[in-house]
Amino acid sequence: MKPAFHPWILLGCLASLTLGGCTTVPPEEDPVQIKMNDIDNRLTRIERVVANQSLLQLANDLEAMRAEVKSMRNEVDQMNNGVQAARKQQRDLYTDLDERMKVLETRGGITPGGAASAPASPDGATAATAATATTAVAAATVASAAQAAGAGDGTDKGDYQAAFSLLKNSQYDRSIAAFRQFLATYPQSPLAENAQYWLGEAYYVTKSYPDALQSFHQVSEKYPQSRKLADALLKTGYCYYELKQWGKAREVLSQVADQYPDSSAGRLAKQRLDKMSSEKH
Repeated sequence: MKPAFHPWILLGCLASLTLGGCTTVPPEEDPVQIKMNDIDNRLTRIERVVANQSLLQLANDLEAMRAEVKSMRNEVDQMNNGVQAARKQQRDLYTDLDERMKVLETRGGITPGGAASAPASPDGATAATAATATTAVAAATVASAAQAAGAGDGTDKGDYQAAFSLLKNSQYDRSIAAFRQFLATYPQSPLAENAQYWLGEAYYVTKSYPDALQSFHQVSEKYPQSRKLADALLKTGYCYYELKQWGKAREVLSQVADQYPDSSAGRLAKQRLDKMSSEKH
């Protein structure tokens, strides 16, 4: 016996098939939507990369500018330091010269070994009896210099003070003539080594560097025990420097710096050596 067929069973099957065929795909599984999301994500990443690269370039440019500014500041600082060092060296030089001149003035221009005026030697008692006509003219120059300076009494001390006063008053040409005559008239005077040194200073101030060099050499050669030896060597190095004889200048200045490290001459020699190094000499 066949089972009975009920129409409602057929309708149910058809409805089930119809509903199953019309079911929509979820958005997260839609291939089109997945592709669009992927493209969107890739664009977002590209935009971020581009933005990061721009910021990195800006950061690099900024860092380069900062480095350049820092370098310029360092150069300015070096220039300022060089100017300050040059000014200090100049002040020290003139201060040292002024102090030494004051000491000589206070002591009457006499070294410890010459507290009293040395009598004129028999061979050169007076310029009038021991000199040629040229020497007599030079002696007259010394006498007039002594009178102008308010000193000068026909002795080595008086004539030295007259020449030294001319130097202090910036009358360099007259001072040179007076010191030269002094050395010719009083070669054995205790003041001769000082006169020789200050003659070199007078030449140096007037930029007569070859003459100054010769005069400072005379201090070293004739008076190796002189208290002016360190200063004479220093100025010898300065003369070589001004004459652009760099090797000789460095040799003499190094000698002063090594032998007199705690003196003003030693310190000034070291400063000039540093300057020569900065100038590539």
